[in-house]
Amino acid sequence: MQMIIVDDEAHWVDNLSMHKPWHMLGIEHVHKAYSAHEALQIIETHPIDIVISDILMPEMTGIEMIEQIRIRDKRIKCIILSGHSDFEFAKKAVQHQAVDYLLKPPTDHDLFGAVKAAIDQLNTEWESISSLERTQYTLRENLPFLRGQLLLDALRGHRMPADEWSRKLENYGLPFSYGDCALLLVRMEEEFGQYKNNGQQLMEYAIINMAEEIIGDFTEVWGVKEEHGYLAFLLQLKESGPNTGKENILEKLALQLQYKVKQFLKGSLSIVITEWFRFPEQLPDRYRQASAYFRQIVGDEREFVMRVGDLEPNISHAPLDALYMPPSLSNLLEAGRWDAAEAKLAAACAELDERWSESWEHCMEAGFLIASSFTHLAHRNGHTLAKLIGPDMESVQSGEAFASISKLRKWSLGVLGKLKEGTSNEIKDIRFLYVKKVREFVDQNLSGDVSLRALADHVHLHPTHLSKIYKIETGEGISDYVSSLRMERACHSLKTTDKKVYEISIEIGYLDSAYFIKVFKRQFGVTPQEYRDGN
Repeated sequence: MQMIIVDDEAHWVDNLSMHKPWHMLGIEHVHKAYSAHEALQIIETHPIDIVISDILMPEMTGIEMIEQIRIRDKRIKCIILSGHSDFEFAKKAVQHQAVDYLLKPPTDHDLFGAVKAAIDQLNTEWESISSLERTQYTLRENLPFLRGQLLLDALRGHRMPADEWSRKLENYGLPFSYGDCALLLVRMEEEFGQYKNNGQQLMEYAIINMAEEIIGDFTEVWGVKEEHGYLAFLLQLKESGPNTGKENILEKLALQLQYKVKQFLKGSLSIVITEWFRFPEQLPDRYRQASAYFRQIVGDEREFVMRVGDLEPNISHAPLDALYMPPSLSNLLEAGRWDAAEAKLAAACAELDERWSESWEHCMEAGFLIASSFTHLAHRNGHTLAKLIGPDMESVQSGEAFASISKLRKWSLGVLGKLKEGTSNEIKDIRFLYVKKVREFVDQNLSGDVSLRALADHVHLHPTHLSKIYKIETGEGISDYVSSLRMERACHSLKTTDKKVYEISIEIGYLDSAYFIKVFKRQFGVTPQEYRDGN
């Protein structure tokens, strides 16, 4: 857990943060803040769990700070320290759900007791949030989506270890197991085209329900709408189902589904049925086979119920697999997952070596897909591929890059390296631009609001993201830069002008001159007036 101690009296902050055994309570890091504004900036950029704060501070009181904290995060626990046993203060602290209200100086027993109470509250709340009951409830609420997504992944060829399959099937309440399954691929015909948006979804939902009702007497049914618009149903015979005639039962059930949909929904279906196959390893192949039947045999004909036979695969015309397995190369490139993209390219070239070493067409297919993915990435980032890879573009234009597997491997991995380097440089340029904008805004608005939130709004980034970018690029926090600039401006004005101390204070963003004097003395060891006299 992380905690922050807030007080305009530096000795309180330093003493409480550095000289107490907070680690014994499980506090991993204790932040320090000498004003409410500084504390809020730290809370914006760090996962603070507990706040210990003085109540009377210049510019913003501890109560006002808690109000701001509640807007940002209702779970942060706050403990108030005060030199005044004022009933109104205590009442307001309770209203804002403060864990405790302690008088200065607190005893270690009282202080540790308050922090321990805050930790206990946090643990209880998070245990409730992450409890098994809540997780199970959330899982039940999202089961249809999760089940559908799992089947879609399986159809696309996503591979999982056997134990993970078993765990997911059990967690999602799917009564399927390793063994014989069949697949029904259903195409909704043109009558359903009259339904738009939600109406179309309702029709799909109704057909899935009818399939479960009709086919579910004999088999387990797991359905989803797949990416080409078909309704896909994975079927597995129930233990209580018939042991004989399973080859014919699916055709009868499919015809019954087709008839009932025609009768009650006034629309027609075409259905392709696969032979029984072993689930899950053979599912992607049977799904591709059923899809091919729709394209090659059913075509534009309507109201077909057709069984897919065990076709002899034509090895010389089989598809290239590695590049088409999810996640796609384009997705990996867009996500900046360079190592995974490199592994995918290596796997594609290995497949070409192993299965298609004599096939120039497969090498060309892989080359065009890889080049297309590279080009898509370049265009998404506002560039041309030619600009990013330079002379390597010539071998694409001439076709030389795809002339052999070894040339494709060398070209694709070389271009991937250039894209990675170019993207890295672009990220650095963008980060530098953000730093430049932040500093320009602070320079021009030092007397106004230069909080992390205001700066983040100015550059249209989330405060946490902006803080990390600035830290990566400069090695210091934004608040450090603002404080340093304020002190630099103050010193310059004290040395070169006759302005009053309170005027200088306002110019650099401190509305409370007493607080400015305190901060200045903490920085330089002398007051602003003493600094001026010395210069």
